[in-house]
Amino acid sequence: MDLCPCGSGSPYADCCRPVISGAISAQTAEQLMRARYSAYAKKETEFLLTSLHPDHREGYDAKQTRNWAEKSVWEGLEIVATEGGTAEDDRGTVEFIASYTAKEKRNRHHERAAFLKHEGAWYFTDGEAVPPKTVVRETPKIGRNDPCPCGSGKKYKKCCGKGQ
Repeated sequence: MDLCPCGSGSPYADCCRPVISGAISAQTAEQLMRARYSAYAKKETEFLLTSLHPDHREGYDAKQTRNWAEKSVWEGLEIVATEGGTAEDDRGTVEFIASYTAKEKRNRHHERAAFLKHEGAWYFTDGEAVPPKTVVRETPKIGRNDPCPCGSGKKYKKCCGKGQ
């Protein structure tokens, strides 16, 4: 069975393929986001232009989009959050992480994508990269020569930090 690249667990033929082929319209912004990801993974890049809002098509580079899709190995889609974008809404935002490998390097594209409903159909308008979160330690960093926090009386590097 050919599972859908969007991660739904459903067969591609029953999930994103009908949206990409135009047999049905996406009912939600998330459904369109999943279909757009699947279009990259399946190299059906014509859909990326047709699912782009008409007011945002200027400057779209079909050749570059196809090249990126074909030279990447698409490994998974994670939907982080959605705001609006239901069948009853006119606007929606989908935050997602797309994992892929390009030029032998594993990448994670984290984006907040905006969608608008135009003449009853959902369209992608634009996206904004989500910067990585800064990790803040809750405890002080233990140095190699500091006493081991386990209470052994040894230096950290000779005790719990051994081999790190």
